Amino acid sequence: MRGRIALIGGGFSTDEDGVLDDWVLGQARAPRPTVCFVPTASGDAPGYIEKFFDAFRAKDCEPSVLPLFRRELDDIALREFLLAQDVVYVGGGNTANLLAVWRVHGVDRLLREAYARGTLLCGISAGANCWAEGSHTDSFGPQTHLPDGLGLLPGSVCPHYDSEPGRRSSYRAAVARGDLADGWAVEDGAAALFTDGRLAEAVTRLPEARLYRVRAGGEAGTVEEAVDCRLLGG
Repeated sequence: MRGRIALIGGGFSTDEDGVLDDWVLGQARAPRPTVCFVPTASGDAPGYIEKFFDAFRAKDCEPSVLPLFRRELDDIALREFLLAQDVVYVGGGNTANLLAVWRVHGVDRLLREAYARGTLLCGISAGANCWAEGSHTDSFGPQTHLPDGLGLLPGSVCPHYDSEPGRRSSYRAAVARGDLADGWAVEDGAAALFTDGRLAEAVTRLPEARLYRVRAGGEAGTVEEAVDCRLLGG
């Protein structure tokens, strides 16, 4: 079974058209996939969970949520639940806190097992950061590098590459210094699918939104290469 990860620059929490989420569901291994929303990075914010259900109940899937701050499942039931999912969709928030909570509950190990079994792992912001070896984050207040993650996706990730002031320059500086490995920068509106750690497809809901490959090197310290994206619905 091939492992797959999707980095999403948008989705139900920010976009009204649902285009990126429909694309995600189209990558699932089942025609009517089970989709589990994991809102750990937001502290299981009730409004975020409600917004997920509002969006996904209208789609051809079986949505559910995994709360960890008021956990209901024992270890056996938790494993059975996660391994039964076709898609695990991780929400945004605090990347560092997300990783810490997952490790306490053993969710990190279960997600590795789900990945190996073919579950599509995806997410926005912190939910994109978590899959890589490191990421660019504001988990500690100011924007900085976080050399930590599940490591299922080689290298690093930077979300909100075009929409948050300082993201682009700060991420490129971290890669240039070697604080973060070469990686992927996702603009809002774009998304990327990786199979066994390799880019399989890049898409966008906006003509101007892009995915970038950022590598150390060059006169400026980094080389930034735009990836061709398929315009969804175009």
